[in-house]
Amino acid sequence: MPRHSSLTKMEQKGGLLHRYAYIAFVVTLYWVVSILMVFVNKALLSSDKVHLDAPLFITWYQCVTSVSICLCLKLLSEISPQYFHFPRGTPFSSKIIKQILPLSILFTSMIATNNLCLKYVGVAFYYVGRSLTTVFNVIFTYAILGERTCIRTITCCIVIIFGFWLGVDQENVAGSLSVIGTVFGVLGSLSLSLYSIHTKKVLPLVNQEIWLLSYYNNVYSIFLFLPIMILNGEIQTIIDYDRLSDTTFWLTMTVGGICGFAIGYVTMLQIQVTSPLTHNISGTAKACVQTVLATHWYNESKPFLWWLSNAIVLSGSAMYARIKQLNMQSNYQRLVPSNKV
Repeated sequence: MPRHSSLTKMEQKGGLLHRYAYIAFVVTLYWVVSILMVFVNKALLSSDKVHLDAPLFITWYQCVTSVSICLCLKLLSEISPQYFHFPRGTPFSSKIIKQILPLSILFTSMIATNNLCLKYVGVAFYYVGRSLTTVFNVIFTYAILGERTCIRTITCCIVIIFGFWLGVDQENVAGSLSVIGTVFGVLGSLSLSLYSIHTKKVLPLVNQEIWLLSYYNNVYSIFLFLPIMILNGEIQTIIDYDRLSDTTFWLTMTVGGICGFAIGYVTMLQIQVTSPLTHNISGTAKACVQTVLATHWYNESKPFLWWLSNAIVLSGSAMYARIKQLNMQSNYQRLVPSNKV
């Protein structure tokens, strides 16, 4: 009997260690994919080696890559449904277009402004440049959904705004501030906030199928980017580009597209094996590591106040995530009746 009990405990311990190892693997995968995506996109958007001044085309190609992957998964799910699954649906239905297109416009704006921000600002400043998403979330949640917020959440927003302001000030002092890049960062934060809020309204229309919605968004973005690319004069820039036949260039472009698609998958996977709060904490810690890596990779030396601005933004974001978790727990406890007699 004691031996059986000992074996059971060993099996439980082994299962627990296996789960912890799997969680560690998923979190590591999220970090690697996310950081790799930022560095690859930075290389594509503003490195001297690529030197292609067509950021919207690069973003458009990433949408094409995502759609190609979705189509491959869709085909595999039809050939081998026991091994692969992809939700059924077509983006070319007039009903679907009418329902999803407004969200896709926000999606297009979000990925375009994020990449334009990354083009003009350094990777080290990229997180701070896009740090106002939380602030816009609070504003639009109240303005659009009518949900009031507490004083602690407002305090977190004030902390984030102060950190953002200090970061911009330090970039300006160092002479490395890109006003247009910062503006695109703010617009990217605004677009992401509106996209997140509107996604909650649209997901029920596709039976909560996130992959199907991602497929639709990327398909529509392919068409939405075309007139913007033409107006931005990128077509001639692409025609005149001297590396269109370079395999390395297209390989790097494809890696960026795959990372763009993969980040959606690993984000959902991390939330699934941990929790939304853990995902936010993981993302905040990842941003910190990403900033440190960027300063070393690009041989950048930053003053104390610059690092302090990053710490303030990270702290404000972490506090906001914690407050959201406590609010969710409080709401759950009110909704679920007590088991006490």
